[in-house]
Amino acid sequence: MKKLLLLSLSVLLLAGCADKKQYEQAVLEQMQAEKDIKDYKIEPQHMTDCVVDLTSKNMPGLFAFDPDRLQAYRNYTKMLTLNKSEDPKKTLEELRTDFGSPQALADAHRNYAESMMNCMAAIVMETEEEAKKEQ
Repeated sequence: MKKLLLLSLSVLLLAGCADKKQYEQAVLEQMQAEKDIKDYKIEPQHMTDCVVDLTSKNMPGLFAFDPDRLQAYRNYTKMLTLNKSEDPKKTLEELRTDFGSPQALADAHRNYAESMMNCMAAIVMETEEEAKKEQ
């Protein structure tokens, strides 16, 4: 019985890690393409880590491997890769259903956009403070 429980937990953790990694990869691709990130010479991986951390705080679920959080990672990944979809209209409708409502989808998009802006501001300030210390 213990082996079955351990095996089930291991499968859940691996699936959870994969969902989060896919989300991180989608965010990283967005950061690598973002003009402001390049203009401010922000390291895309640093920005990705910040955005993933901030958006996760406002996602459903109480902890990283909560089934609601894992579903949120999948939904956010799908949202960020909408432009790669073969049928964006269909994918948008699926996203509205996946998130539960058009308002929930809008809230998720706002969470992502706000997290991105907050991270950019924090990283720029961090960079300026480091530059002052070096002088």
